[in-house]
Amino acid sequence: MTEQRIRRVALVTNIPAPYRIPVYNLIGLETGIDLHLVFCSAREPNREWNLPALDRPHHYLKESFVNFQGSYIHFNLDVVRCLREIGPDVVVTTGFNPTHLLAFAYALRRGCAHIPMTDGTVLSERKLSWLHRLIRRFVFRRSQAFVAAARAGLDIYRTYGCPEDSLFRSALCVDNAAFARHAGAAKRYDLMFCGRIAAVKNPLFALQVAQATSRLIGRSVSICFVGSGPLEEAVRSSAAALSEIEVTFRGFAAQEELPRRYGECRVLLLPSVWDPWGVVANEACAAGIPVIASPFAGASGELVRDAISGFVRPLDVDAWAEAAAQLLQDPDLYRRMSEAARSLAASDFSFDGAARGLVAAIRHAAAHGCRAP
Repeated sequence: MTEQRIRRVALVTNIPAPYRIPVYNLIGLETGIDLHLVFCSAREPNREWNLPALDRPHHYLKESFVNFQGSYIHFNLDVVRCLREIGPDVVVTTGFNPTHLLAFAYALRRGCAHIPMTDGTVLSERKLSWLHRLIRRFVFRRSQAFVAAARAGLDIYRTYGCPEDSLFRSALCVDNAAFARHAGAAKRYDLMFCGRIAAVKNPLFALQVAQATSRLIGRSVSICFVGSGPLEEAVRSSAAALSEIEVTFRGFAAQEELPRRYGECRVLLLPSVWDPWGVVANEACAAGIPVIASPFAGASGELVRDAISGFVRPLDVDAWAEAAAQLLQDPDLYRRMSEAARSLAASDFSFDGAARGLVAAIRHAAAHGCRAP
C-alpha cells in the first residue's frame, strides 16, 4: 500500500459513545482514510447518553447481546456480512466480545490488517482467566498495530510482547472548551459525584466521605449527585439519615447540561472500585475541578496526578476526608490544583490528539500488512 492510496477502515465497537464520536468525525477529515463505523447496538440498557452528530458512514448490526455480571456481551453474526459490504483494508476492534472476534477472523481470512483497541489497563484486566489471556495472545500475535486510551493501557500489549513501534495512544477526551467556560462559575456544592449510581462506582462511599469531611472541618458539607442508576434509592435513603451534610440529587444530566453542573462544584469524588478510565475525570479537570480518585480508576496517575491535579487515595474514608478538607480549606492549594487540572486536560487529552493517535496506528498497520499466523 502506498501513502496516497485511500484506505478503507472498518472500526467495530459496542455502541456509539459521546466521547469517541468527535474523534471519529475528525478522522473522517483525514486524507487517505475512509472510516466506516460498525456498532453492535445503538445503545446498551445501562447507558443514557445524548450523542453528538456522527458524520462518518456507520452501520448498526442486528442487536444480539446478553447481560453477564453487569457487562453486555455482543454476538452479532451479521458483522461478517457487514464487513464484506464495506470491504476494508484495515479492521479495528475495540474488545473481545464474540462480535469483535468474528471481525478479527474476517480480517485474518481476508488478509486485512488488524488493530485491537482498548480503554483498559493492566489493573482493569487483572482478573482475566487463562482462556481470555490465550485469546488475547492469539489475536495480538496476528495484529499489526495496537491502540490504548491510557499510557498504562499500553502496558497490556507490552506484557504480551507486542513491538514497541506498533503501540499507539488515543486518549479518552471530552469537549474541553465547553467545560472550561464554566470554570469560574460560583460554587454551590463542596463535593460532587457524577456517573452511574451503581455499586462499581461506589456512591455510598462518597456519602461517607462527605460526612467525615464535615466532621473534620467543623461545618456542614454539601455534596451533589449527578446521575442515575440501580443504587439511587439506597443512596437517597442513606443521605436522608445524615444530618451533618447537605445532599442534592440532580438526576441524569444531558451532555449539554454537564459543564454547568461541574461549574457548580468544587471537588469531584471518583471512588470507583473498578473503572478502566473514568471520563468524569476529564470533565472535571477541563472545568478546573480537582479530583480525588481511587487507584482503581484508569485516569489515576495519568490525568489525576497525586498532589498535582488532585489526590489518588486508597478507598479509606478518613484518607479521602483529609484530602477533601485540604482542598476545601486551602485556597492556594485549590488554585494550583485547579490550574494544573485544566492544563493537563487541554494539553494531553484533546479530540485532535486522540484522532492523530488512531490515524498513526491505522497508517502503521496498513503499511505493515498482515503478520504470518
